[in-house]
Amino acid sequence: MTRFLPILLGSDINVYGMARAFHEAYGITSRAYAYFQLSPTKFSRIVDVHIVPDFNNFVTFRDTMLAEGKRLKQEDPDRALLLIPCGDVYANLLSQCGDDLKRYYVYNTLDIQLSRKLAYKSTFYRMCEQYGLPHPKTKTVTADQVKAGEYRDLPFDYPVAMKPANSVEWLNIDFEGRKKAYILDTPEQLETIIRRAYDAGYTSEMVIQDFIPGDDSHMRVLNAYVDKHHRVRMMFLGHPLLEDPSPVAVGNYAAIIPDYNEDVFRRIKAFLEAIEYEGVANFDMKYDERDGEYKLFEINLRQGRSSYFVTLNGFNLARYFVEDLVEDTPFDGETLFGRGSKLWLEIPRSVFEDYVEPGEDKDRGMRMLRDGDWGTTLEYKKDMNPLRWLMVRHMFALYKKSYATWFRKKADLK
Repeated sequence: MTRFLPILLGSDINVYGMARAFHEAYGITSRAYAYFQLSPTKFSRIVDVHIVPDFNNFVTFRDTMLAEGKRLKQEDPDRALLLIPCGDVYANLLSQCGDDLKRYYVYNTLDIQLSRKLAYKSTFYRMCEQYGLPHPKTKTVTADQVKAGEYRDLPFDYPVAMKPANSVEWLNIDFEGRKKAYILDTPEQLETIIRRAYDAGYTSEMVIQDFIPGDDSHMRVLNAYVDKHHRVRMMFLGHPLLEDPSPVAVGNYAAIIPDYNEDVFRRIKAFLEAIEYEGVANFDMKYDERDGEYKLFEINLRQGRSSYFVTLNGFNLARYFVEDLVEDTPFDGETLFGRGSKLWLEIPRSVFEDYVEPGEDKDRGMRMLRDGDWGTTLEYKKDMNPLRWLMVRHMFALYKKSYATWFRKKADLK
């Protein structure tokens, strides 16, 4: 097997999940670069994190990666450097580099125009319409249209969902009541939040949508690996039962059980291959009981932060990267539609027990807990030491506090 070094971009739970996948599959330590040290990768022996000031700036990013690539190749010319972005900022920066870094690294990349169309929610929905993929009824408004009050004229009723079209720019905006996304029950609530966002300096489009009824259990998440020849090698579907309720992380999945839907698989596969996608694609969608459709919310141009869920269920994401980009393993053309049997948690199991709504899905999750068919991203026995154990316990304590403070019961969503 060709020798290689995984190089991950970021320091969050997504990075740790990928580092764990590489360690489980190959017994190797990954290297990571980020502009800020986040807790999930602290005190770890399976990922070596390097903090680079201003690394979220394109020039700094490109120059740093070129210099590091040159240095690492001089150390070991025969070792492949496998580069994987693990966040929106880094995926965007890498797409801006095009093929510039390929003198040193192997990685998936998209044409910058396609990358922008997919990453920007308004253009993504137009692509969904073009390829016959369901999505929520949507009104997109520009900064000038907001000034003119055009967000008040909606072609659907309240409640509505609202989120920024440009998630990267949104990270740099701050104002009272700022969240990752919103459910707004009245025109007055919409008026307040949208005005605050633009007064705070947000300049891109805002997406306002018909709110699809139902709690977290109506969500689905799909991860697909598409090789460098634009062939979908693997797809795996998850059924989230719980999401993070805190304002800064609302919508992040906290508990997922495996799901399987061949119709969803085939429609998404056809879309990815038609647009000549490459790399991991992560789709968020929600089941609309009003018409029986799974409606797409967005595509992330990278594996999701909960993607260790895929590895946990037997489809190690690291192997797909290596077999495609490092080993160039032949592919027979038959896409694997994955089936799984394990519950993934980002939270302590007590939060799952206390906050998931009673029903068939919770009963299934509880059976998985009793039978030992479950796992978390962070609790890796081969990478546990006293400091890391204390850090994970601290993070779990914060989750408990967050749910006690922010969680809305199902009855509150009606």
